[in-house]
Amino acid sequence: MKRRRGPSIAIVFETHSTTTDNERWIASGWLDGRLSPLGRRQAKELGERRFVEELAAVFTSDLGRAVETARIAFGGRGVPILHDWRLRECNYGALNGTPVSTLEAARMLHVYEPYPDGESYSQVVARVRSFLGDLPPRYENERIVVIGHSATKWALDHLLEGIPLPELVEGSFRWQPGWLYSLVVDV
Repeated sequence: MKRRRGPSIAIVFETHSTTTDNERWIASGWLDGRLSPLGRRQAKELGERRFVEELAAVFTSDLGRAVETARIAFGGRGVPILHDWRLRECNYGALNGTPVSTLEAARMLHVYEPYPDGESYSQVVARVRSFLGDLPPRYENERIVVIGHSATKWALDHLLEGIPLPELVEGSFRWQPGWLYSLVVDV
C-alpha cells in the first residue's frame, strides 16, 4: 500500500537566550542555568519577533534557562507553554558545568557513545524523535515554537533535514533568530 503525504506541522525552533554560563564559556548540559541580563533582553526580543505569528503552542525544554526564555518571550500571550524534558540539551554527565573547550575536545567521541554518567547525541535524537511523534494529530496544520538547545537543534536537523549526525556534532553551532522546520505527517 502506498503512503501519501499528509498534513504538516510548522516548527519554529529557537534556542534559549544567553545565560551566565554562556558568557563564562561553561557547558551547562543538564544544569538549569540562568539567563544573563543580555539573555533576558534577547528573550523579550524573541517574543517581539514572534508576536505577529499565530501559534498553537510553545514547547520548551524543562531546564531553567529554556523555561525562563519561554516565560519572558511568551508569558501572558495566552499561548500554552508546555515543558518537555525530551527537548533538553545533551546530558554531558560528569562534564556538565565544565569549560566549553573541554567539552568540544571530546564531543565527537560521544555521537554514539554516552558521556561518562551521561548520554550520547544519538540518544538526544531518540528523545526528540519521541517528542515529534507525539505532536500529530493535535498540531497538524498548526505552527508551534520549540525552545531548546544546540543538541535539540542538531536532532531536528538530523530527523527533519536528513543531515548526518556526526556532521552536525562536528560542526560549530551558529545562532540565528530562529529556524523553520516542517514535520510532514504521513497518512
